[in-house]
Amino acid sequence: QVHLLESGGGLVQAGGSLRLSCKASGRFVSSYTMGWFRQAPGKEREFVGGISRNGDTYYGDSVKGRFTCSRDNAKNTVYLQMNSLKPEDTAVYYCAAGFSPTRLVSDFGSWGQGTQVTVSS
Repeated sequence: QVHLLESGGGLVQAGGSLRLSCKASGRFVSSYTMGWFRQAPGKEREFVGGISRNGDTYYGDSVKGRFTCSRDNAKNTVYLQMNSLKPEDTAVYYCAAGFSPTRLVSDFGSWGQGTQVTVSS
């Protein structure tokens, strides 16, 4: 089983940038589709972006053009680069591992503990 640990969250002003990291242990991240999700208080968990086993990336509509997923196989880590942040991006961000490049929470079986991102206006 793969274990995932996110880091890099914090407080940033609107228009700023953050890079989240998700370090995997126990398995290679390149063996999975790795997804990023977020959940704001009182809302359902939302797909943000993902990177498939062959390196293809795909994104949710609300972040397309602003966020970028990447992977470093040597560090067994995936990243979420977030630019042009907006207050509505405020949420707990999770990385997850799955086997198909989908956007469904139920298709991802392993999850990290999450990292808080707060964007001030």
